[in-house]
Amino acid sequence: MTTAAAPLRGPDVDARILDRLRCPVCGETLAETTAGTARALRCPRRHSFDIARQGYVNLLAGRAPHAGDSAEMVAARADFLAAGHYDIIAAALAATAEAVVPVGAYPLVVDAGAGTGRYLAAVLAALPDAVGLALDVSKPALRRAARAHPRAAAALADTWQRLPLADASTAVLLNVFAPRNGAEFRRVLDPAGALLVVTPAEDHLAELVDALDLLKVDPAKAERVAGSLATHFTEESATVHRARLALTGPEVATLVGMGPSAWHTDPARLAERITARPEPVPVTVAVRLSVHRPR
Repeated sequence: MTTAAAPLRGPDVDARILDRLRCPVCGETLAETTAGTARALRCPRRHSFDIARQGYVNLLAGRAPHAGDSAEMVAARADFLAAGHYDIIAAALAATAEAVVPVGAYPLVVDAGAGTGRYLAAVLAALPDAVGLALDVSKPALRRAARAHPRAAAALADTWQRLPLADASTAVLLNVFAPRNGAEFRRVLDPAGALLVVTPAEDHLAELVDALDLLKVDPAKAERVAGSLATHFTEESATVHRARLALTGPEVATLVGMGPSAWHTDPARLAERITARPEPVPVTVAVRLSVHRPR
């Protein structure tokens, strides 16, 4: 939080983000406190949450359910995204966010499961009046997300639990390849706001699925996503975005490591299969971007 892009610094970003944060223990408002070089957010009931030197605030009410992505995984993902391979997703989110942000809103964009914050940064670049909050459980990811954009803050939070945000505080909520907590998403969204969900289309990474024995995308994925949100949201629209990549072997390995197949494949066998494929490796990126409105 000591860099120029650190969250919760400066009167403009400070008020617009801090105003909407809530104590994850009691739900009260939060204010920044300083003791020497140590900084924290504290509520009136004296629950205190440390602001890490790297720029994110720990807003967990208890222990993290898991550590999330490791530093090595985050670094590889950051390099892959920085090479522009998933820019089609960032561009689609930015364009859609421009179209759905509530008119006259006090715009806060929240990315639930933000990773390095690259998608949040793309949306903020398209919405010059908005500020953003990246939520994730991975500390290495949040160190990068805290610096992803000058108008972004980052917080350690378990998105399966109550989100550390006020009711109806969020104009646009992003959910990219991440778990969906329908009840909490509905609670924090402005009634005129929108939830943007990115999931893999059926032909996503199709060239790699059989060749590398990866998990197949469920053909009913779209229906399952809509069903999981149906109690709280209505799907307003959906678009599919595709791009063709030409990847090196190491880039393929990183791409596989970014998805669920990373937990279901034997690393040695996977490396052997990747090495056997001639470069460049053709890969299809195919994602579904759906817009959901609160019921």
